[in-house]
Amino acid sequence: MITTEVANAMVHIEKHRQAMAKEASAAAACNEALRKLHELLGREHEALQSPGASGEHAANVEAVKAEIERVKQLAGTAGKGVMPKHGRPQMRKNVGPSQPQYHARNKGRRTMGRSSGR
Repeated sequence: MITTEVANAMVHIEKHRQAMAKEASAAAACNEALRKLHELLGREHEALQSPGASGEHAANVEAVKAEIERVKQLAGTAGKGVMPKHGRPQMRKNVGPSQPQYHARNKGRRTMGRSSGR
C-alpha cells in the first residue's frame, strides 16, 4: 500500500501534465511530468535506504516506477507526427536521368599566393 503523500504527489503531477498538455505540446507535458516523477522516485529511494525504512517506501518506489512507465508510453504516442528538432522537413534530392546534375567546377591548380609571372 502506497502512502497518501506519494499518491497525492502523483495525482498532482498527472493533473499538471494534463493542464500543460492543453496549453503546450503533449510531449513537453510528458517530459515535465517525467522529470517530476524521477525526482519523486529519487526521494523514495533515499527514504528506502534510510535505517528503519518501512515496506511503504518499497511500495512507493514500485508505484512511482509504474507511473513513469505509463507516462513514457504516453510520451511515445504523443511524439508521433512531431516535426524534427531542426524545424524543417527534409527535401528529397532529385536523382535520376531526367534531372540535371551539377558537378563542382574544376578550378585548376592554384598558386598559393604566388604570381604566375615568375
